[in-house]
Amino acid sequence: MTAALSHDSAASGRRLPHLPLILMYHSVGVRAHDPNDLAVTPERFEEQMATLSRRGLRGVSVAELLAARAAGSARGLIGLTFDDGYTDAVEHALPVLQRFGFSATSFVLSGRIGGANEWDEGTPWPLLDEAGIRRWADAGFEVGSHGAMHVALAGADPEVLRTEVADSRRKLSDLVGKPVSGYCYAYGSMDAAARAAVAEAGYDYACAIISRLSLGPRALPRIYVGQAHTSKHIVKMLYTYRLHRRISGRNTA
Repeated sequence: MTAALSHDSAASGRRLPHLPLILMYHSVGVRAHDPNDLAVTPERFEEQMATLSRRGLRGVSVAELLAARAAGSARGLIGLTFDDGYTDAVEHALPVLQRFGFSATSFVLSGRIGGANEWDEGTPWPLLDEAGIRRWADAGFEVGSHGAMHVALAGADPEVLRTEVADSRRKLSDLVGKPVSGYCYAYGSMDAAARAAVAEAGYDYACAIISRLSLGPRALPRIYVGQAHTSKHIVKMLYTYRLHRRISGRNTA
């Protein structure tokens, strides 16, 4: 995964408003070859979740976080997301999250269910099959769309946008038995046309990677978390976020 983000020329240069804190994970497992630093070991992941819990915080899905913010009850909540839908998110992350009373969002690829991350270099990592996706959903966790095949959407033609955005939502909604409300841009790549396609397809929100522009709920920024992030790093991350809250003058969580 490349943390690249495309901005359309029409986007305004306004500063980001106070936004929810959303952490971005990928694989939770031991990987011999991880050139993009996408994996955290189960032990490090549990350490990170324990750090959140000790500080009185609870990890939740993005849908739950946004609903709580709308209701004014989001204090102490942090969004947790897992991109690509690797099998180890269910094998290793799910039990840890349940022990802490957390939830999370898994953004899966509708065209690669039961496949592998063939878009990346190195040894392929297996992706969730239908049973694994249902297991995640049956635990009360959110399933979102990461598109169909993991392609960049900035500059994509209408047919690609339709397949990656609208068609993937229909397929995943049928699989989990309820409307999928969240989308996640592969590579963080998006533009005005991609955000419009997300809105037209009926998603409530979409997650990007990082943005210095205020693009609204169709491009929520997230903070990458990897193996190098110890408890000390997580605490610093939380401090930086809370400092931004105070500077912004907002009181919402």
